[in-house]
Amino acid sequence: MDFHQALHQLYYDPNIENKNLAQKWLMQAQISPQAWQFSWQLLNGGKVPEIQYFGASALHIKISRYWGDIPAEQYESLKSQLFAQISVFASGSKIVLTRLCVALASLALNTMPDTWPHAVSDMVRVFQKEDGQTDGGSRCLALLELLTVLPEEFQTSRLPPYRKGIVRCSLAQECTCVFPLLRQLLEQSDTPGFVKQKVLKCFSSWAQLEIPLTECEELTLAAFSALRDPELFDSAVEALVNTISQPDAQRYVNTLLKLIPQAMSLQDQLHQAVQNGDLETSHGICRIVVALGENHSRAFLDQVDHWQSFLALVNMIMFCTGIPGHYPVNETTSSLTLTFWYSLQDDIFSFEAEKQAVYLQVYRPVYFQLVDVLLQKAQFPADEEYASWSSDEKEQFRIYRVDISDTLMYVYEMLGAELLSNLYDKIGRLLTSSDQSTSWQHTEALLYGFQSIAETIDVNYSDVVPGLIGLIPRININNVQLADTVMFTIGALAEWLADHPVMISKVLPLVLHALGNPELSVSSVSTLKKICRECKYDLPPYAANIVAVSQEVLLKQIHKTSQCMWLMQALGFLLSVLQVEDILSNLHSLITPYIQQLEKLADETPNPSNKVAIIHILGLLSNLFTTLDISHHDDDHEAEVKKLPVVQGPNPVILVLQQVFQLIRKVLSTWLNDAQVVEAVCAIFEKSVKTLLDDFAPMVPQLCEMLGQMYSTIPQASAIDLIRQLVHIFANEPVHFPPIKSLFLLVTSLTLSLFQQGPRDHPDIVDSFMQLLAQALRRKSCLFLSSELDVKAVFQCGVISLKFPEAPTVKSSCNFFIEFLPRCGELAPVGQVVHEEGKILLQATLEGIGGQASRNHMDHFADILFSLNKNCFAYLVVWLKEVMQQDGFPSQRLTREQKDNFSQQVVRERVNKRRMRDMVKEFTLLCRGLHGTEYTADY
Repeated sequence: MDFHQALHQLYYDPNIENKNLAQKWLMQAQISPQAWQFSWQLLNGGKVPEIQYFGASALHIKISRYWGDIPAEQYESLKSQLFAQISVFASGSKIVLTRLCVALASLALNTMPDTWPHAVSDMVRVFQKEDGQTDGGSRCLALLELLTVLPEEFQTSRLPPYRKGIVRCSLAQECTCVFPLLRQLLEQSDTPGFVKQKVLKCFSSWAQLEIPLTECEELTLAAFSALRDPELFDSAVEALVNTISQPDAQRYVNTLLKLIPQAMSLQDQLHQAVQNGDLETSHGICRIVVALGENHSRAFLDQVDHWQSFLALVNMIMFCTGIPGHYPVNETTSSLTLTFWYSLQDDIFSFEAEKQAVYLQVYRPVYFQLVDVLLQKAQFPADEEYASWSSDEKEQFRIYRVDISDTLMYVYEMLGAELLSNLYDKIGRLLTSSDQSTSWQHTEALLYGFQSIAETIDVNYSDVVPGLIGLIPRININNVQLADTVMFTIGALAEWLADHPVMISKVLPLVLHALGNPELSVSSVSTLKKICRECKYDLPPYAANIVAVSQEVLLKQIHKTSQCMWLMQALGFLLSVLQVEDILSNLHSLITPYIQQLEKLADETPNPSNKVAIIHILGLLSNLFTTLDISHHDDDHEAEVKKLPVVQGPNPVILVLQQVFQLIRKVLSTWLNDAQVVEAVCAIFEKSVKTLLDDFAPMVPQLCEMLGQMYSTIPQASAIDLIRQLVHIFANEPVHFPPIKSLFLLVTSLTLSLFQQGPRDHPDIVDSFMQLLAQALRRKSCLFLSSELDVKAVFQCGVISLKFPEAPTVKSSCNFFIEFLPRCGELAPVGQVVHEEGKILLQATLEGIGGQASRNHMDHFADILFSLNKNCFAYLVVWLKEVMQQDGFPSQRLTREQKDNFSQQVVRERVNKRRMRDMVKEFTLLCRGLHGTEYTADY
């Protein structure tokens, strides 16, 4: 294959395999030693631009990535050749010109400041000189292209960190020969527009090199003037935003103060753009004023004498926040301003008390105005308009409202309780006014503001909440969005209702009514769940009504699956505070229809729709049992006073589980091959065990028997996870230990046989099994003394699991060994296995560190080494010596000295786990050949 053929295939061949082959061949060619020769040949005149472009790209790759291969004596000729080619292409193909400029830029960065100290001024001199071949305009554009790509190439270059700092300083010093040239071109009236655009782009590129703002001042002022020219507007905006946003700019306060009047002078242009619906202009001006305010508010506030000047800028940003139109359809600017209000508030609070008090006096009114503006922006458009929006626009608007909500919550810190009173007064005036023209949008936005704050701020001491609760029933709810917000507001006040139960009757009917509306599914169900969780001790009088309405909507299948699950959780909270006979009668009426449906489904031949129905019913039961906790394990101490007397006799959940146990077994026998159904069955018992804890005891024997049969037929991870729960809660109960012990030994034996057949297809089972073994060692380590447990096989399986590619499995295997090794002394079988097999574990651990495992696991592998060192030091010293003697182990890249050094570090570190982790990270980089490269930066 030659270049013409390969490039033709890459660009024009419709066959994707041919394209891929050509691309592979070309990439290989670019990095081959021959690239130096063919690159120049491909640039020769007469060739198509694609081929010339490839030649220029190959030169750039060689210079930027393989700089070390170029002998120093060739630097000068390489530089001259590139200058010559750039002159040739100055009036030729633009894409080739750019690649050649990037190649020369890369050469400059690699030789500055030692070999080529005045690279930039040399570039300017070369291209300003008449060469007789290229006209002045083309030379000027070529120079601008070269000067533009130079800082860009610096940002993406692979220079080592110490070189990067030196080169940055060198470039920054050279701006003195670039900026006057740019300013001259920008201010000359006869410079063509497209050249001025290039000038602004070039300035924008240099602005990102952290050049002192004083050096950029004159060009920055020239860029402000360029904003008046529509052709230059976009380029000027980019240049100004980049210049103003430099982190270092805040040091140059005098220059920054000169920029405020420049920004203020754009007000007429901004208002004109808004009036004419010119979104691009208003957006660009907003970006500039926000960049100025957001990056430098602290610096401006420090200048107390200039407070009015900065306040004027703040008011201009306020105009941008409240820019007319609905986001994101008629405007996209207001969202840019939100972070400014955060930073301004933070900066005000960062001052000492006296100065803070002065600024609070100035800015509290501004922030009250901000609240009005934000609530105006949060309003929904008219119904017909909203109906015409695309789903993507509606979603963007939803996210925008969440951002507004977060801003309001933050602003509460500054405005405090007065903000709630302010909102309450407005809602009150709106709802009690006789004015018929008030739109639902206005009411909804005010409520949304109130809810935003009440959701995260403790409003229990607010004197306006009772009034608001009293007003809510007066709202004429004639719209879905308004109804949703009313629901979420009630939900946000659930904790307040728990402290003021007399008010529950005012809002609960609204919530129960909304449950029947599928459009209010999420808001109504989540609000009922919050009320049932927070106010459960005050709900018995309403229980019958709540259960009846919930049952009705569940049977009508009004809600989607996840909302049905939340509803069941709500009912679990509610039932858990009733008398036992009431719980049982409610459970009976609630569950009976589902049990009947499940009995019918259990007799039918398995098919996809049956499966969905079965998983749904099992999910409903799981979610009900998750929160139905008559022992109130999860209650906080504040609820102690309200607690009901402890119930004597069996737990209602246990009675229900015992009733449905045989039915669940029957379903399981039909669906044993289906992992999702098995998971749904296990979830019922797992949620019940977690909620009931010791009260689950009566179910332990039959559940252990069922799990044993289940796992014997088809091993599944969800079964092991459930067994782990049982071990966690009941392993130390002598009465329940025998069935759990038998089940643990059976599952271990079955999983070990799975390992013999090849466990690679079951990473989830291996992961869960390792977690189970670790739990058993933690809770009941004497299980490992059992004669039926093959400790050696378990250990070997752990070593195999360490080599799995799946991250969770490797982590669980490491955790198993971290539990296993400390028990060398107390458990004879464990000690014996570590003595006989420990070297294999060390070998596997070092293989992982050496490069076989992901670098994300190094802390876990380091913890195994630390544990080996702590618990079997004498063996470790011998094993380390033996395994490290193998050639190329754990990596071909290591020298004997590096291996010895690491071994000595490991055996010395028996106290500080953190230090062991750091040593392993360092060592793994050596093993992978990454030490000292850019890839270690985030490590």
